[in-house]
Amino acid sequence: MTTNYSAKDIDVLEGLEPVRVRPGMYIGGTDTNGLHHLVWEALDNSVDEAINGHCDKITVTVRKDGGLTVEDNGRGIPVDLHPKHKKPALEIIMTTLHSGAKFSNKSYSSSGGLHGVGISVVNALSEKMTVAVKREGYLWTQSFARGQSTGKLKKESAARGTGTTVTFYPDTQIFSRVKFSAKRIMERAETKAFLNAGLTIVVNDEETGQTHTFHYANGIRDYLEKLLSTKRRVGGEYFYHKETNGVHVEVALQWTENVETAVYSYANSVYTLEGGSHEAGLRNAVTKTLRDLIERKEKKQQVPITADDAREGLVAVLSIFLPNPQFQGQTKEKLNNPEATGAVESALRPAFERFLLEHPTIAEAVVGRVTLAAQARAASRSAREDVMRKTSISHRLTLPGKLADCASTDPSESELFIVEGDSAGGSSKAARDRRTQAVLPIRGKILNVESASAEKLAGNNEIKALALSIGTGIGPQFDYSKLRYDKIVIMTDADVDGAHISALLLTFFYRHMPELFARGNIYLARPPLYRVDFGDSVFYAHDDEEKDRILATEKGRKKPELQRYKGLGEMPAAILKETTMDPKRRSMLRVTIEDAEATDKAFTQLMGRDASARYDFIKENSEAFLQSGAALDI
Repeated sequence: MTTNYSAKDIDVLEGLEPVRVRPGMYIGGTDTNGLHHLVWEALDNSVDEAINGHCDKITVTVRKDGGLTVEDNGRGIPVDLHPKHKKPALEIIMTTLHSGAKFSNKSYSSSGGLHGVGISVVNALSEKMTVAVKREGYLWTQSFARGQSTGKLKKESAARGTGTTVTFYPDTQIFSRVKFSAKRIMERAETKAFLNAGLTIVVNDEETGQTHTFHYANGIRDYLEKLLSTKRRVGGEYFYHKETNGVHVEVALQWTENVETAVYSYANSVYTLEGGSHEAGLRNAVTKTLRDLIERKEKKQQVPITADDAREGLVAVLSIFLPNPQFQGQTKEKLNNPEATGAVESALRPAFERFLLEHPTIAEAVVGRVTLAAQARAASRSAREDVMRKTSISHRLTLPGKLADCASTDPSESELFIVEGDSAGGSSKAARDRRTQAVLPIRGKILNVESASAEKLAGNNEIKALALSIGTGIGPQFDYSKLRYDKIVIMTDADVDGAHISALLLTFFYRHMPELFARGNIYLARPPLYRVDFGDSVFYAHDDEEKDRILATEKGRKKPELQRYKGLGEMPAAILKETTMDPKRRSMLRVTIEDAEATDKAFTQLMGRDASARYDFIKENSEAFLQSGAALDI
């Protein structure tokens, strides 16, 4: 056997070339999440200055011209020549991977940037970047483009104070859509201000002319208050902070009447979406403290307390600062430091136990909440296990009779369309590809799981059908390896009722199968609401705005014929296939979670038991909604 594979086929990427060739390795992808990751990298550098006591104000400007500026009053990036490389330190930091002052603890005792790649990655993926530094009594500037310097470091003029200003423009060769979300940046800025008490972060949106200032003297205690704004509390709030052996631990927690546990954990001001060792320490401390307290009060506890019982309804913010955090990957979604578990548990457990003993009223309320959770779990166990048992994937699996399953048993190519009613189910079954597409009709509006008991959930036929069809199980028994379809597509009518059904289904998936969002398995189909015919030319519109745009664009042609589809059931199968189900021609929306806090708040506020929360939301937003005539951005 011969081959032409030789040394000349080996590519060696130098400098910042690896970032441009494989940006996903450094920012997670080139979608809107990756685009905003550039902002987080630049912002985190300034926050690191604040963490170490050198900065108390950061200003982020979303520019009209498509760029973004981050300015701080920190020490300023060094501009003197590096002793080994004979280049200004600023240029080395901006153009070299794995360069910076965060590999040791000499300049930063704690930081979120560890690998020395953050700001150089931003440079590599920007069409142009300008860095201005106030340091040593002067203003210094240098320009870059796509990872390379485009000019030498310039000493511009005398200047007071210190600080760094970075302005960059994402590269349109890398990102398909270059549009920053001021709202998303404000949410991140607010969180950073919560985590760093006393820090001021200002966000300017040049397009709207709006400026928002975030400053929280009480830090994560203020953060917890915000998280609890739509929840009914049980007992009292507990706050704890301590620094020991170089690790600073801050915890604010409160139990609520909700059944969900919401823990927001951070390491060196970096949000750890997937938790990690520090969150394990919090979990251990809370569970062991409450279990010991209950056992002392009731020596013959009939229902054993599990970790899930102890944390049901808990809302907590955990923030730790440590010298050498070990994050999982450059996107830093999980903390791996094994010592963080012991540091958090040993610091929090005795303090939390002392707090409960000193506040017996709060302790009694929390113990009652935990005991109630244990009793509810025991009461609903048999019904829940009945649903779970039926969801396992096996040759004996009995799928719901209403499910029109696909022929393929390969989940990677299989899709499940959840549709509204038998009429839509009939059209969808006729339009589908029987080999890879399954259709599950559901009867009207499913149970609102946000306000339903475990018994109601386990006994609901539509929920059972969903659980059986998807195959993973729900809640604590969820097993992603048993997923039967790679794409789970919510396909409802393009009207208000259809939107409500979508919201109910999304609530179910978010509360009982959240991993499906994290892995990108949930989609919303986009069936057209209108068909517009101009003779032989046919156009489809998803809403009134798109319809009006088509009519305006095609103005002057022969009189259009306009058809409004009342629902999927009235749409011919051929049209449904062409516009909504055919992978080659359809347009679908993948549903992901960008901000866990905002998402949890939205579901609690709009779908929860407390009707006053929805009333307040409508009252606060009705005027803006009526003026815009558009959907509210939540």
